Amino acid sequence: MNILLTCAGRRNYLVDYFREALHGRGKIFAADTNADAAALQEADDYFLVPPVDDSEYFDKLRDICRLHRISLLISLNDLELPLLARERGSFLEIGTVPVISSAEIIDMCFDKYKTDEFLRAHNIAVPLTYTTLEEAQVALERGDIAFPLIIKPRWGTASIGIDYIEDIGELELAYRLARKRITRTILAEVSRGDIDRSILIQECIAGEEFCLDITNDLQGDYVCTFAKRKLSKRAGEADRMTTVNDGELDALGALIGRTLGHTGILDCDVFRRDGKCYLIDINPRFGGAYPFAHVAGANIPAALIAWANGEKPDSNWLRVRPNVTSSKCDRLVISAHGSTLSVDERGSAPGLAELRTGDPRVRDNATSAKGESL
Repeated sequence: MNILLTCAGRRNYLVDYFREALHGRGKIFAADTNADAAALQEADDYFLVPPVDDSEYFDKLRDICRLHRISLLISLNDLELPLLARERGSFLEIGTVPVISSAEIIDMCFDKYKTDEFLRAHNIAVPLTYTTLEEAQVALERGDIAFPLIIKPRWGTASIGIDYIEDIGELELAYRLARKRITRTILAEVSRGDIDRSILIQECIAGEEFCLDITNDLQGDYVCTFAKRKLSKRAGEADRMTTVNDGELDALGALIGRTLGHTGILDCDVFRRDGKCYLIDINPRFGGAYPFAHVAGANIPAALIAWANGEKPDSNWLRVRPNVTSSKCDRLVISAHGSTLSVDERGSAPGLAELRTGDPRVRDNATSAKGESL
């Protein structure tokens, strides 16, 4: 059973987790646009591919899946998800199962304003959110909201464009600047669909911050929730967390999983203020906080492999030990230039094994990249 991780980037830990779950029954392949991407160096073999919005991207991805008999395809990038959801059927036809929700679910999760509308419709608390500067100014005058506020892209990823605002003058300047800057980011194309409402102004919720990993099976049936409390963040992503046993958070995860009916794992952020839980964001993919659950006993990679094989997962994979605190760190990996597989090649990438086992040639002109570990 071979598995392909796309837009692999720095997610070294997922390469390790899936390899361990396979127990030698297949290979872990990784794809990215950058030959130096850290996760590529630790995959069994890897592929260089064009950007996800390239007209040939999915043709090349299908060729890879067909030639290397990929059973599971897992995307790790928000911008790829809407495109992959629409191509899901073409991968199923060649025997590859993309672990991705329907296009409707992916689109709703990617559009943060539609996410809020969905959650409010199901009586899940969310911060007050406005799609224009004028709406936010009226809300401030009425006293519906107060500073500080948050400005963020309506279609967002990787904490791009998020800003914290302290007064009305800063709000007006930051809003205009955000509108201008978004056209120079990777979010430019998706934001053009409704550029006048492409920036959200949102109530800032202060309180305890949690992350939920909400897992459904491949048929979209709810399975489990892993709750973790954030202790610190770096560059907008959880850096240190502790697992918690919290009935309210578990019930919230179950409500979302059953109502949404997504496929596989979903990552979301929750703030608890004055005893009330506010849901901030939904990302229908492996999130950067999943490793904190994995080191506490969870094993969603193994569960996905079992479901794909028509097997029942071990119940121990679907629970975590509470009060396990862990931290992320960076580690360097050597980049194996010139050892990339082309779509038409089979077998091992030439030179990759030697580079991994310490061939002295890597000491000259060696290129390295940072990856993530716990």
